[in-house]
Amino acid sequence: MELCYENVNGSCIKSSYSPWPRAILYGVLGLGALLAVFGNLLVITAILHFKQLHTPTNFLVASLACADFLVGVTVMPFSTVRSVESCWYFGETYCKFHTCFDTSFCFASLFHLCCISVDRYIAVTDPLTYPTKFTISVSGLCIALSWFFSVTYSFSIFYTGANEEGIEELVVALTCVGGCQAPLNQNWVLLCFLLFFLPTVVMVFLYGRIFLVAKHQARKIESTANQAQASSESYKERVAKRERKAAKTLGIAMAAFLVSWLPYIIDAVIDAYMNFITPPYVYEILVWCVYYNSAMNPLIYALFYPWFRKAIKLIVSGKVLRADSSATNLFSEEAGAG
Repeated sequence: MELCYENVNGSCIKSSYSPWPRAILYGVLGLGALLAVFGNLLVITAILHFKQLHTPTNFLVASLACADFLVGVTVMPFSTVRSVESCWYFGETYCKFHTCFDTSFCFASLFHLCCISVDRYIAVTDPLTYPTKFTISVSGLCIALSWFFSVTYSFSIFYTGANEEGIEELVVALTCVGGCQAPLNQNWVLLCFLLFFLPTVVMVFLYGRIFLVAKHQARKIESTANQAQASSESYKERVAKRERKAAKTLGIAMAAFLVSWLPYIIDAVIDAYMNFITPPYVYEILVWCVYYNSAMNPLIYALFYPWFRKAIKLIVSGKVLRADSSATNLFSEEAGAG
């Protein structure tokens, strides 16, 4: 039996993997971190550099990518070592910061997705007046509030140790040298669940409404027999089609987020009320489903957004360094903006 710290009493037990499984685990988990860092860095660079992408929705997407990028930089590399070795080698202070960063950035992602769902709802249901309703200022306010509430919630619980109130004996029983755990008591886990559940309900409701409206618009366009009327409504139809496409792509991003997060949240609630019965390997799988979500959004954008693929080519080829590159037209007639 190997220990995290061989000469220290009360050391945590180290995982014993043979070289190949250990290398595979490091490869798979490390790949997730690399995708989260470089994929989201591409999203941020594309949106901030190209003037055509300076829209309220895309600024929200860039801020969402920033949260996922920070997960890839400050959380995933350290969690990789912890998950493979079952040991925390980065000190007690950074253990607290790591937990705070983890929670802050993941909740920031959730709040951004909720704001994006509101933005898409307005864009699809009222595309012509949308630019006057959801402005850059409104987008900026959503970004500021999303970051403020997620960081405040996280640091007020984990950095102060409030999460351990009332379960001190259990925390002592679970604690060993070389561990980095942050169990939540029942009160805080209930608040955590509500902070996840309420925005989720809002998103599901709004995207449900969006797809109903989109279906209605599609039927209306198909049933338009009068060519003169079709011609007069062509601009509105074009705008509606573009907004529906953006809503569909961002809806897929939301669904991926919920699929990644829901098992972890349910397990956290069960653990808090059942004295933390989840086996360590199950917990690690659920945590990494959450982490891998930070790497998924850039892949979703690359699959569904032609403008993002074009932006990637310009960034990777170095053409963004040209003086006039920020004014590049990234959209064809049929490619919709986000």
